Amino acid sequence: MTDDGVAGTLAAMASRLRAAREHRGDTLSDVSRATGISLSTLSRMETGRRRPTLEVLLRLASAYGLSLDELAGTSPAPGAGARGRTPRSRGDDKAVLPLTRYVGGLHVHKHVLPPVDEPPPRPRQTVHDGHEWLCVLYGRLWLALGEQDLVLSAGEVAEFDTRTAHGVANAGPGGPVEYLIVFGPQGERLRPRT
Repeated sequence: MTDDGVAGTLAAMASRLRAAREHRGDTLSDVSRATGISLSTLSRMETGRRRPTLEVLLRLASAYGLSLDELAGTSPAPGAGARGRTPRSRGDDKAVLPLTRYVGGLHVHKHVLPPVDEPPPRPRQTVHDGHEWLCVLYGRLWLALGEQDLVLSAGEVAEFDTRTAHGVANAGPGGPVEYLIVFGPQGERLRPRT
């Protein structure tokens, strides 16, 4: 990587750190508690006023379930090289497969929720800046959006401002749920064209 490449990667780090945190629905306080990194340090890194150290990046990558390459935006595109991308399991047993890099702009992920034996409790909701689209590929997804509860089936799509409290769960019982998320961390929106 050239000096310009390193400088560019570091300059874009702030938005990637924020996008990774917001994608998980975590607050700065949540991340601070999980990593032991002070709230002020996290805030300064996400606004670009402080560069993270390797130790801090390792802690954040672990907390977000990402590799250092993914966090830095330097991972190869899917299918490039011998390793390609594989689904990651998160603490809530959700498998997440990133389909785009964390470089700013729109992010796309495929999520798989495991089957459940009985209907779950209402999903825990989060609020953060951005705009999101969900597209259900398989199964039935419970979307708790503010006070509204929706059950989406394969082929159905929801679009919402992520400043509205939101959470998802497998509407179960039955099989797994597979869905795509397109997320604009700074409020970027899809632009339909005919």
